[in-house]
Amino acid sequence: MASDEDRAQVVQLVFGGMAALTVRAATRLKVVELLGDKERAAADVAEEAGTQHQAMTRLLRALTGLGLLQECAPDTFAVTSAGALLDPGRPDSLVSLVDMFTEPAMSRAWERLDESVRTGEAAFDAIFGKDFFSHLRDEPELSARFNAAMSQGTAATAAALPEAFDFGRFTTVTDVGGGDGTLLAAVLRAYPSLNGVVYDTDEGLAQAPVTLRRDGLEERCSLVAGDFFDAVPEGGDLYLLKSILHDWSDDRARTILGHIREALPPEGRVLILEAVLPEVVDPARPGLTYLTDLNMLVNLGGRERTRADFEFLCHSAGLTIVDVSPLPAPNPFCLIEARRA
Repeated sequence: MASDEDRAQVVQLVFGGMAALTVRAATRLKVVELLGDKERAAADVAEEAGTQHQAMTRLLRALTGLGLLQECAPDTFAVTSAGALLDPGRPDSLVSLVDMFTEPAMSRAWERLDESVRTGEAAFDAIFGKDFFSHLRDEPELSARFNAAMSQGTAATAAALPEAFDFGRFTTVTDVGGGDGTLLAAVLRAYPSLNGVVYDTDEGLAQAPVTLRRDGLEERCSLVAGDFFDAVPEGGDLYLLKSILHDWSDDRARTILGHIREALPPEGRVLILEAVLPEVVDPARPGLTYLTDLNMLVNLGGRERTRADFEFLCHSAGLTIVDVSPLPAPNPFCLIEARRA
């Protein structure tokens, strides 16, 4: 017979989707904003949110059970430190990340995970009649939300990266697929002599001017629109790729790296920031990376990779990996430095 602990583990996993949608409801109803930094009665929160009182109490208690709130007295609640990350006014807010990863456009393909496992193909394309990024291109509002989510998801890496890698030996960093510039802006702030280029599609760059203006980097960083499956801009001596290769199959990723290899000067470097899977699953390691791997499968057709996978991929594109080092925990990414073979 199974132990109580084993049964509880399976049941908790089954209810995980409900937990995610509970958090989505909290952000849509602005629960954390309404609670603020005070203890508040559920009736007051319900009135301001325009909801039914008892139903709001039930939502607040569910959020308490998830560790995002605390019930200080019967029907009176306050926000925990984890719950405070659902306040969109905080610089470290995760509201956009919650919004995007509970968005039906992101979650519907998961309903066909078994089909993707059978075929090895993204379920997203069959559901929406186009690939994920084509869908974003046709939905500007959704694309903007996606960009905001990627920016929030990059913030912790952006904070750690400048101290984890010596950018001072380079003159121009080109962030390939750099989105709104969150990552490159952090590097440029830490290295005042460095110049930068953010390279992405028009829709990927849509919010980048705001980032550069905010950080006063308009004179040191240019925005270049294009398609990395066609080419990348020349002139950089360091090409940066964060969470780009895992979006794509080996063939597509090889094409991206091949274009970077063509533009790379003899002494240039490529810096890849990705999760690097161990050769054998480590039970002590959080399973989130493996869920991300499945998300790449169902929505994009990409994959997470081991070090051996990256070695093979880079070699096939004319590059050689010279170093792989992890960012400080709990950041899940590694720095993979490569040069021309």
